[in-house]
Amino acid sequence: MTDTAPLTRPQLRRLLRDARRALTPAQQRQAAVGLYRQLAQHPLFRRARHIALYLPNDGEIDPYLLVREAQRRGKHTYLPVLKAWPRTSMVFQRFEQGEQLRRNRFRIPEPVINRKRQRSIRALDLILLPLVGFDEAGGRLGMGGGFYDRSLAYQARRKTWMKPSLLGLAHECQKVERLVQASWDVPLQGTVSDRGWYLARK
Repeated sequence: MTDTAPLTRPQLRRLLRDARRALTPAQQRQAAVGLYRQLAQHPLFRRARHIALYLPNDGEIDPYLLVREAQRRGKHTYLPVLKAWPRTSMVFQRFEQGEQLRRNRFRIPEPVINRKRQRSIRALDLILLPLVGFDEAGGRLGMGGGFYDRSLAYQARRKTWMKPSLLGLAHECQKVERLVQASWDVPLQGTVSDRGWYLARK
């Protein structure tokens, strides 16, 4: 995809969601391997000790191989968990392979809430975010719920870049020419697809 000017955000969101859902299981597996090859040896991933990821839903690219690799290297991995109140917020909770999961109100698997295993978002080293669309300037189009933007809103008040580093993960077909960003959108340092890196231009 390239020219997205005529489309509204909801229209673009539907178009890109359809594109990633149209990928076959074989294409999804191939994309997951491609993503792993792009990221597993990168310094941002290698240096990070506390990494937040996600479980794929709705055709999102699958970071499972990165979860397994991170845990193999002794890193701590975290998944987003929706809070009961306020319903528009989430926390990050440590996750181990084989751990019991439950489905949240969006039918996405997440760990059973355990506050002792949760970590402040500011104490994470790296967050690998899902997205619907991305551009080369660090723009991210999400599902529309605003959970990540609200959780990371504090970054807009900082004068220097601190933790965590923010990278979007996506299929190559989710790339667009340019995304018009809203005032509340938190920009990424870049996006990694199954085919390459797109670091934000400063």
